[in-house]
Amino acid sequence: MNRAAGDKRGDVVAAGAVVVHKGQVLLVHRPKYDDWSFPKGKQDPGEHVTATAVREVSEETGVHVRLGRPLPPQFYRLASGRTKTVHYWVGRVRGDADVSSYAANDEIDEVAWVDRARADTRLTYSEDRATLRLLDERPTKTHALVVLRHAQARSRGTWTGPDGARPLTGRGAEQAQLLVPLLAAYGVRRLVSSDSVRCTGTLEPYAAVVGAPVEEYVGLNEEQHTETSVAGVVGRLVDMGRSSALCTHRPVLPLALAHLGVEEEPLAKGECVVVHHHDGRVVATERHLVR
Repeated sequence: MNRAAGDKRGDVVAAGAVVVHKGQVLLVHRPKYDDWSFPKGKQDPGEHVTATAVREVSEETGVHVRLGRPLPPQFYRLASGRTKTVHYWVGRVRGDADVSSYAANDEIDEVAWVDRARADTRLTYSEDRATLRLLDERPTKTHALVVLRHAQARSRGTWTGPDGARPLTGRGAEQAQLLVPLLAAYGVRRLVSSDSVRCTGTLEPYAAVVGAPVEEYVGLNEEQHTETSVAGVVGRLVDMGRSSALCTHRPVLPLALAHLGVEEEPLAKGECVVVHHHDGRVVATERHLVR
């Protein structure tokens, strides 16, 4: 399982995408280096690295994407002596793929869709060519199921009402807001949740942004869930062929992940496992924690 991207293994963190569309790959030319590479760029302060990847593709090419499965990051040392980590995902086009009207600038003076067979020779760096070849190992057209533990909530010891009504703390509300760009990066459009307030509240900021309802399921809450009820919800989300998010509780998460064939590991509050699937089969997973 890919761990949360954007860790501190390098002094500089960047992100981008290998964007594929109708048998072609999106490449950019940088006049400063006279090289052809994938669109990518540095992470902004406080930005989740998944959002970095989506933003940089849009800024450098004008193409809007959602992230597919993760690709191995690249590590190298800069002339300054600092190390740099570049995180990559497969990118899928959202909306218009036309780059003919792209306005050249000092940073990127050419953007081109290149046939997959020719992209290997167009790319300047061997590391990028190796990344490109990884596209052939697994499907590039996938959907994401974000399996999420709810954000920080009021403790049971300080809450006198029904447990299902226990709300998020101020920190939990911050985590819920921080999840918005992460879920957007994967193009999540369906939201399902335990009917407990701490779970629905975790998804509500994103629901407000995209105009989608949070679908509440009693069979995902802590008190009334069963193996059958959890498997039924997860199975329907995988079968529908759309990117989605499921928010539930620590005791329920092992059942959800087991149904997906994903090794269960304890998730912190506000942490998620992103499960990339194709035709009902899991092809990659990654793990993220909003801070």
